[in-house]
Amino acid sequence: MLKGKTALVTGSTSGIGQGILSAFAGAGCHIVMNGFGDEKEIETNRMRLQEEHGIRVLYSSADMSKPESIEAMVRQAETESGGIDILVNCAGIQFVSPVDEFPPDKWEAVIAINLSSAFYTIRGALPKMKEKKWGRIINIASAHGLVASPFKSAYVAAKHGMVGLTKTVALEIAEQGITCNAICPGFVKTPLVDNQIADQARAHKMDEQTVIRDVILASQPTKKFVGIEEINALALLLASDQAASINGSALAIDGGWTAR
Repeated sequence: MLKGKTALVTGSTSGIGQGILSAFAGAGCHIVMNGFGDEKEIETNRMRLQEEHGIRVLYSSADMSKPESIEAMVRQAETESGGIDILVNCAGIQFVSPVDEFPPDKWEAVIAINLSSAFYTIRGALPKMKEKKWGRIINIASAHGLVASPFKSAYVAAKHGMVGLTKTVALEIAEQGITCNAICPGFVKTPLVDNQIADQARAHKMDEQTVIRDVILASQPTKKFVGIEEINALALLLASDQAASINGSALAIDGGWTAR
């Protein structure tokens, strides 16, 4: 079903993005990996996926805060893979601060990477999708794209913006064989969340297990982290032909957080 299609996953050298990238590789997609990290580790992972699944794996170190870098990545994918069939926008960063103390440079960085980068990748990928009359755009938003939490003004604003962008794009391309949806995960055990756990433990003078139970997972009724494999499965569904009528949706996968 997806075999032979090309999937670009931004922010895919770790965390949720890496999981989604591996899932699409396992489905037989050629893939474009993007993100920062240790060069040797990235190359080892690239070669492993390529050999294990018999697919083509490209890597782009595009800085998702820079429009010109994003454009170059999309052009590379078109030149070497014939265009992007499946676009997954997963690049993201976090910064926590009261709004009146929020450093302006941190605000700009969070908005650029968590929201504006999705605009630029979609803008670049859509023309080829329209030519093919088929495409899937999957934006990894967050439960914070549906509800707010204090001290995360930039992140919440960006993720709400991503949900709005998703709906707008979905309406524009609804008759062209393309869909655009957002996945809104609750807390997932990723390096980004690990850093939050450590920061909260220091701030509250708690051990990390107490922080996980009483702070991080306090909003998730299941009291469990969302599994990356659960997000992978939803992404694969949204990319399939069976999901052709799912368009413009913000799908929560958050253990009941946003049901409150």
